[in-house]
Amino acid sequence: MGLPTTENSLPTDEAIRDVIKAKVRDPELMMNIIDLGLVYNIEVTAEKTAEITMTLTSPGCPAGPQIITEVQKETHEAFPELEEVNIHLTWTPFWNPDMMSEEAKEELGIF
Repeated sequence: MGLPTTENSLPTDEAIRDVIKAKVRDPELMMNIIDLGLVYNIEVTAEKTAEITMTLTSPGCPAGPQIITEVQKETHEAFPELEEVNIHLTWTPFWNPDMMSEEAKEELGIF
């Protein structure tokens, strides 16, 4: 099964987003981090690097290191052509429940 790639055989940002959505969950909320709104931006560079800007639900999130490690691991496994997967943790904007997808809000009972 081929995953979407750019013309130079690198994955698209959407392909990486799809892998993260399928594979990386917040272990406390048991939801994927894409629907939670934790991934802000993904950029794939010509240097075969994925630059992923993301946040956590709070600065003291005990699952933070695990989530970051899983994003890197799953992206590397799905796209071995990438030489690096860099995670840029940001607190701007600060995460809030409004950033979740409608499906995530519904599943968690947030209206």
